Amino acid sequence: MKKSPLALLLALGLFHAPLSAFAATAPLDLVGPVSDYKIYVTAELDELASKTEQFTAAVKKGDLATAKKLYAPTRVHYEKIEPIAELFNDLDGAIDSRVNDHEKGVKAEDFTGFHRLEYSLFSENTTDGLGELADGLNKDVKDLQARVAGLTFPPEKVVGGAATLLEEVAATKIAGEEDRYSHTDLYDFQGNIDGAKKIVDLFRPQIEKQDKAFTAKVDKNFATVDKILAKYKTQDGGFETYDKIKDADRKALVGPVTTLAEDLSTLRGKLGLN
Repeated sequence: MKKSPLALLLALGLFHAPLSAFAATAPLDLVGPVSDYKIYVTAELDELASKTEQFTAAVKKGDLATAKKLYAPTRVHYEKIEPIAELFNDLDGAIDSRVNDHEKGVKAEDFTGFHRLEYSLFSENTTDGLGELADGLNKDVKDLQARVAGLTFPPEKVVGGAATLLEEVAATKIAGEEDRYSHTDLYDFQGNIDGAKKIVDLFRPQIEKQDKAFTAKVDKNFATVDKILAKYKTQDGGFETYDKIKDADRKALVGPVTTLAEDLSTLRGKLGLN
């Protein structure tokens, strides 16, 4: 017997909201992009888990140079899928909280994860005493993998994630708050931009049914941001440290990133997912 669109969504584990949430876009039209997005997130988590193992192994071996080198390329995979990771507040806090999230700062017992390791590696210039933190990060990333594997991806969270990624860049990351010890912020920017762009690309047919001019405007602003970031790419595929970025380029990023965040915040409404 042929399944209804709602039954198909439920069978694929991609739907948990009432049917009325999809006023503008037919539920069946969301199956493909949401399913493809889960595949994308799963692949990024696989990369995150694999690279986190390499990163933490270097930390535990006391190989400071390698640990520093692997820090940013590892974290970028988390940045790409942050809207999904943030659905698990406990793990997001353990993996990716910043020092200012903790009253006792770097000495706080619950300050763990990437940024706590970043502090010791780049500010204290040491790997001493980081074994427990390294093991904890590995465990938390694997836990995140397992939880996402069994997660029903809410379409409204997926679509809303595009704006979430850009809002964080505009609000705090351009100021250099995220990777304040390593100055590897441009990796994060690119990860957030790539993650947002992936969502737009996956839902492009549905968006263009509503507003074709909108996608043209968004694409133009994505291209502007990519052009600025490309100026600071290094030969190994990475980026210059953020302290080398000219003030003019930091300011040039603000406009298109803010506009992108504002435009993408309307996506859920365009697809009838508010």
